[in-house]
Amino acid sequence: MIVNVQEAYLLLESLGASNRLIIHLKLVGEAAEEILEKLKSFQIEMEDDIVRLGVAVHDAGKIIHTNELHEKGNLHEPAGEALLLEAGVQPEIARCCLSHARYESMEVSFEELLVALSDKLWKGKREENLELEVIDRVAEKLNKNRWDVYSELDECFEKIALKGDERLSRS
Repeated sequence: MIVNVQEAYLLLESLGASNRLIIHLKLVGEAAEEILEKLKSFQIEMEDDIVRLGVAVHDAGKIIHTNELHEKGNLHEPAGEALLLEAGVQPEIARCCLSHARYESMEVSFEELLVALSDKLWKGKREENLELEVIDRVAEKLNKNRWDVYSELDECFEKIALKGDERLSRS
C-alpha cells in the first residue's frame, strides 16, 4: 500500500524505474496539481489522493517495457497494473495503469479521468472528448449545465497545455 507520492516514487525506484520515468511522472503530476487546484475552486468532492497516486504510478509498466518510454506501445498498461498489484498497491491506484489510456473503452471513475487528462495535457496535447467528459462530470457533480463550467475549465486546460513544450524540455 502506498499513501503518498513520495512513497510511490520510492516503490517504483525499488522496482527498477529509470530516472527518465520518474521525471515523466513528476511532470504529469505538475499538470494534475493544476487541474486539482482549479477543481477545488468549484468545491467538488473527489479523492485527490487517488489522482495524485494514480498519476505517480500510471506508467509503472514502462519499468518492464522500457522501449515504451520513447516509442508508442500499450504493453506497459496491463504490465504496470500487474506489477503494482504484486507489490501490494491498492487496486484502485494500480488500475490507473490501464485506465489512463483506456478510459474510452472501460468504465472509469472521475479520478481516473483526471489521471488520463493530466497525462495528455502535460505535453500540450488537447483531447476534446476526454476534456468534455471531465467537464460533463464536473457539471453533473455541481448539478449544472455543461456550458456553465465549460469556459473556466477550458481556460484551465489550455493554460496547462501551453506549458507543454516547457515541460517536454525537462523530460
